[in-house]
Amino acid sequence: MLENFRFESPEYLWWLIAVAVLALVRFITYFNQRKRLKKFGDPELLKQLMPDVSRWRPLIKFCLLELALVFIIIMLARPQEAGSISSEERKGIETVICMDVSNSMLAQDVSPDRLTRAKMMIENMIERFSNDKIGIIVFAGDAFLQMPITSDYVSAKMFLNSIDPSMIRNQGTDIAAAISMANQCFTQQEEVGKAIIVITDGEDHEGGALEAAKGAKESGRSVYVMGIGSTKGSPIPSPDGRGFMTDNHGETVMSRLNDQMCRDIAQAGGGAFIHVENNSSAQRQLEEELDQLQKGETTIYSDFEDHFQIFGIAALLLIILEICILDRKNPLLKNVKLFKK
Repeated sequence: MLENFRFESPEYLWWLIAVAVLALVRFITYFNQRKRLKKFGDPELLKQLMPDVSRWRPLIKFCLLELALVFIIIMLARPQEAGSISSEERKGIETVICMDVSNSMLAQDVSPDRLTRAKMMIENMIERFSNDKIGIIVFAGDAFLQMPITSDYVSAKMFLNSIDPSMIRNQGTDIAAAISMANQCFTQQEEVGKAIIVITDGEDHEGGALEAAKGAKESGRSVYVMGIGSTKGSPIPSPDGRGFMTDNHGETVMSRLNDQMCRDIAQAGGGAFIHVENNSSAQRQLEEELDQLQKGETTIYSDFEDHFQIFGIAALLLIILEICILDRKNPLLKNVKLFKK
C-alpha cells in the first residue's frame, strides 16, 4: 500500500528531471552523429573501414550510467517502508491562532504587556500539545499568515517569538480579515476538532467580525476570543520607548478592552470569551475549552525502515558493469556471437 511507503527526503527526487534532460541530449547527439557519418560515405562501407567500432556499446554504457544515476537519486531520497502499525490511535485537534499585533497590544495593563502576555500564554499551550496541529495568523489593519497549520511545535515557537507590531505597517484592528483567513487554513481531515483563537483587545476598527465568526461556525470551526487588557484603559507606549502615544490634539491615547465586542464575536462563532488578566485562570479555561472539542483519530505508522541500501548496491553494480564494457569491440571476444555487435 502506498500509505505504508514514503521518502524521508523527497526533495532529491527533483534531480530525476536532470536524468531525463541528459537522456534527451544523448538522443539528439546520437542522431547528429549518424547524420555526419552519412556525409562521409555509405554506412556499410564505413562499417567495414571501422570494424572495431561498436554501434550499441556506447548506448548500453550510457543507459547503465543513467539507471545508476536514477538509483543514486532514489537512495538520497531515502525510501522507507512502515515496519509496523502503532496500536495507539493518534488524537488531536487543529488550532489557528489569530494574534492582534496592533500598537494597542503594547499597553501594559497586563504584565509585562498585552502582546508579551499573549505570546507567553500561547507558548505554554503549545508545550502541552502532543498530537495537535497549530497555525499562526497576525493581524492589525491587515491579516497575514505567519505560519501554515503544522505539528512542528519548534517552528511554531520560533514564529511566535518573532511576532511584533512592526510586522504590519497598516495599523488598526481587522478581526474579520483574521477570522476569514483562519477559516481557510485548516486541513480537509474530517472528525477533527477545529478551533480559531482570536487574541485581541477588541478594538475592531473595520467591522464585519460577527459575520466572519458566523461563517466560521457554519464551516464547523469554533471561534474563541481571548480578550486581553482592562476595561479601564491604559496608555500605549510609543514605538521609540519615549513616553506614550498621543492623538492629533496631543492627548494621550488610552486603549480599553472592548469586552462586549469580544463576547459577541465568541457567541457568533460558537465558542467562548475568555478574559486574560494577570493570573493563570485564562490559560486553564482555554485548555478546558479545547479539551471539549471533538478529537479525530488517525492510524499511525511507526518504525519506518530504510531501503536505500538496495538502490545503493544496485547503482554500484551498474557502474562496475559500465566500466567493464568497452566502447570498442574486444578483439579477444570477436568470435563470440554475443560480443560481435
